[in-house]
Amino acid sequence: MTEDPYVWLEDVEGATALAWVAERNAETAAVLAADPRFDALRAELREVLDDAERIPYTVRRGGHLYNFWRDAGRAKGVWRRTTLEQYRKDEPAWEILLDVDALAAAEGEEWVWAGASVLRPEYRRALVMLSRDGSDAVVVREFDLERREFVEGGFRVAEAKTRIGWIDEDTVFVGTDFGPGSLTASGYPRTVRRWRRGTPLEDAQTVFEAEAGDVSASAWHDPTPGYERSFVSRCTDFFRYEVHLVDGERLVRIDVPDDAGKYVWREWLVVTPKSPWLGQQAGSLLVFDFEAFLAGDRTPQVLFAPDGRTALAGHCWTRRHLVLDTLADVATRLEILTPGPGGWSRRPLAEVPPLSSAAITDTDAHASDEFFLDVSGFLQPSTLTYGHIGADSEVLKQAPARFDTSGLAVRQFFARSADGTAVPYFVVGPEEQDEPGPALLYGYGGFRDQQTPGYDAVTGRAWLARGGTYAVANIRGGSEYGPDWHRAALGADRVRAFEDFAAVAADLTARGITAPSRLGITGASNGGLLMGAMLVRNPELFGAVVARVPLLDMLRYHRLLAGASWTAEYGDPDNPADRPHLEAISPYHNLAADRPYPPVLLMTSTRDDRVHPGHARKAAARLRALGHRVLFHENTGGGHSGASDNEQAAANEALAFTFLWQHLGEAAAP
Repeated sequence: MTEDPYVWLEDVEGATALAWVAERNAETAAVLAADPRFDALRAELREVLDDAERIPYTVRRGGHLYNFWRDAGRAKGVWRRTTLEQYRKDEPAWEILLDVDALAAAEGEEWVWAGASVLRPEYRRALVMLSRDGSDAVVVREFDLERREFVEGGFRVAEAKTRIGWIDEDTVFVGTDFGPGSLTASGYPRTVRRWRRGTPLEDAQTVFEAEAGDVSASAWHDPTPGYERSFVSRCTDFFRYEVHLVDGERLVRIDVPDDAGKYVWREWLVVTPKSPWLGQQAGSLLVFDFEAFLAGDRTPQVLFAPDGRTALAGHCWTRRHLVLDTLADVATRLEILTPGPGGWSRRPLAEVPPLSSAAITDTDAHASDEFFLDVSGFLQPSTLTYGHIGADSEVLKQAPARFDTSGLAVRQFFARSADGTAVPYFVVGPEEQDEPGPALLYGYGGFRDQQTPGYDAVTGRAWLARGGTYAVANIRGGSEYGPDWHRAALGADRVRAFEDFAAVAADLTARGITAPSRLGITGASNGGLLMGAMLVRNPELFGAVVARVPLLDMLRYHRLLAGASWTAEYGDPDNPADRPHLEAISPYHNLAADRPYPPVLLMTSTRDDRVHPGHARKAAARLRALGHRVLFHENTGGGHSGASDNEQAAANEALAFTFLWQHLGEAAAP
């Protein structure tokens, strides 16, 4: 490969690079923000994002339900809590714990809420995480939930990709940037330390140290009475990790394959193998008596075994039961599993409407069999149900409809990929259609991600309600059919995901739903890589491409920010065995002057410290130099999400949908 002429655009905050960004942003604004559709879309989408009637999803911590909330009057949001009795009301009384807008104004920082860890079982203290402008790196501050203020002289950690968790009120596990050698090549903590209140962070005792080439190290403590234990995890790559029980000064490795999911819950060791193990299939759900397992007993109880059409989607615990979430051809099934003297019994939890999804959003796993169940579909706003296993349930909240669904229908089809694999996809659009119309196809295809039905008021308002059709492809690289569906598109087999997506696009055209000139595609992050691959591999299938925070330079991605952590997914450019296939799939390196590419919009963020903005910058520069149509927009904040508040999010979405309507609407039809 010749020397990269645009490597200077990798200088994230360099003056020359930012001047180039400003010029491109101005060009994009002149084309898209000047379009009359832009202001209308931005206003409508801001209304959707700020909707005061949307469901305020909560997490139980003791006697309170906690929620983080943004709306028109609170752009950065508030962390708040209420009781279940209040939550049942149409307008609950909320106790405001932390006003992020006020904090940002007082400190002159663009703070973005990044979560909190609340100390069990008293729930009086929290470790609050705040991000500058949406980056993955955070600052950590201890917070007093009774006084509703930060603790003077409490636990504080400077900005880094910190991992921190409570051991007790005066002790935490922490992994952060301690200086040279303390981070892995991926930029995550390499050490786990035990930090005691009132002592300097740099004096914290090292509990574990990973290798420099690992992804990260972390630790956690389980304070459940009778099951008090601490664990350390060493993540060797994105999908492989070890778990060790902390036994005094000794670490006892839990003898489970590195590629398996594994954790300990009360008396149970729970394992989800990704490869065959102990005679059980990949994708199974297994449980063991933990103490017996440590003593050498390797006899599992099998709670789920996959078949060719059914896969494990997830599971969660209540105090006495396990709720099992599975997918059958991407359709959700929920069951309750209960341990007993004769083994585990099972029964359905709830009926899920066809072409919809259901998920347990929270349980009171440490104290009761309470659960919160959310059900939604592409055209079905969320319904939140509350109940206790074994008792009647009640509907707590119903999200309002935010776009017109009259005349729309949801269907599921299967496309035939290049190697003959049947690939499912969902189509949401007009129930009756006389001719091909504008359509937008979304895909991701990586890192075991699952694409299931759900209500998206932004896409509904900006696309479906304006006459567009929306499709979601369940391509390989995800886990809709278990570990093998993901493994089929790993490394040198990445092209399977690309072929699947192209097959879905061709199938949409073959069914008369759309035509190539009226079919747009969109994806973000790894989905942005998919968009770049479609651009260089199958440009004839599409009329417009939107790639957000995309991964596009597959020969340098491992040297940019968190990229080194993804070599298990894509391969290592420094490995001679991997480099040929990475050269072949790298969109940046396969752009050509003589290919008729459809119009492209590349969107990224200066503050994205996960996927480097240089990917989108360099691809835009190369496309311009080759004479192709490309627009580029870089938000100065927002991190990997591309937006740090609803105003930014609405503007970004309005740019993308204005671009799509410009190229796929009636005026663009052949």
